[in-house]
Amino acid sequence: METNKYLSLIKQELANMPDFVKEYNLGTTHSLTTTYQYLTEIRRFFDWLRQNKLSTASSNKEIELVTLEDMQRNDVMLYIHHLKHTKNQQGRLNSPTTINRSINALRSLYKFLTITSDNNHGEPYFDRNVMLKINSLNDTKTLNYRAHVLESHMYMGDLKYQFLDFIENEYEHKCNKQSLPSFKKNHERDIAIIALILGTGIRVSECVSVNVRNINLKDEMLDVIRKGGQKDSVPIADWTIPYLKKYQEIRADRYHADRDDIAFFLTRWHGKTRRMTANAVEKMVNKYSAAFGKPLTPHKLRHTLASELYEVTKDQVLVAQQLGQKGTTATDLYTHVDQKKQKAALNKINRHKNQD
Repeated sequence: METNKYLSLIKQELANMPDFVKEYNLGTTHSLTTTYQYLTEIRRFFDWLRQNKLSTASSNKEIELVTLEDMQRNDVMLYIHHLKHTKNQQGRLNSPTTINRSINALRSLYKFLTITSDNNHGEPYFDRNVMLKINSLNDTKTLNYRAHVLESHMYMGDLKYQFLDFIENEYEHKCNKQSLPSFKKNHERDIAIIALILGTGIRVSECVSVNVRNINLKDEMLDVIRKGGQKDSVPIADWTIPYLKKYQEIRADRYHADRDDIAFFLTRWHGKTRRMTANAVEKMVNKYSAAFGKPLTPHKLRHTLASELYEVTKDQVLVAQQLGQKGTTATDLYTHVDQKKQKAALNKINRHKNQD
């Protein structure tokens, strides 16, 4: 029964694959389970190629060999980055093991196309194997991968201010007429959310969980509930405060909030006032950043803060404390960081910007 099940699943996958993948499958000696897993990984890669316009094919079956031949290392690195920030059916981010399975599937396919295959002229389909430049993920290399792909996926320096200015002053001229009423209603809130993540480095889940009483604009401090339910308190960069105050001024009237609406970031849905969801923030950031011409996720806003904070402090422990991480090493767990130093470092980022 198990054999028939996998044979059927493999047949379904191959039905939507180009001929060269069918040829690849005929030459493999993998188990049925591995064969099926590799085909699903190849399908996922082909889906990503088309979604990101690296292939103009209208279906995976029409993916051309030249697309694979012309792949650059950076393209594959971006795909790995995508996998690292994609959730599985259990709602968890893909593990290094899962990502390595995808890497191994692509290595297997590329080995066939560049070495094993024997086309009409007795030669492989092409010679250039980009997968030879890709290492598997492990604990020591994960940071290298992350550093490599994050550099082009953050809003460092003035770029983050340009992004906020774009939303505030230009986006309404680029969005369609159907979206304009929603934008006009929500843009103060949306900008405040983005600014808060950029100005504190909090996670999206932490951002949407913020209640009114958690924000102290006078002292520029934010109380958050970290992963595992731990309470924390972090400084807010001073440049962020005006955006928060602007939203705060319109929050009650715009979203019909009363005393029972304790969430700081609100939305109106079917006539009811509700807390913003993490999924809504993800979509919102993607919408604005795509229109800005540099798509990114809220998680990259968090990385932006972390990178800039480390740049001005060279202090990993301080950065870990700002982000709510447990430490960079076991000994870091016992290192206390003065919050005045933490706040001064945050605001130094802004001073550097003004001096440039």
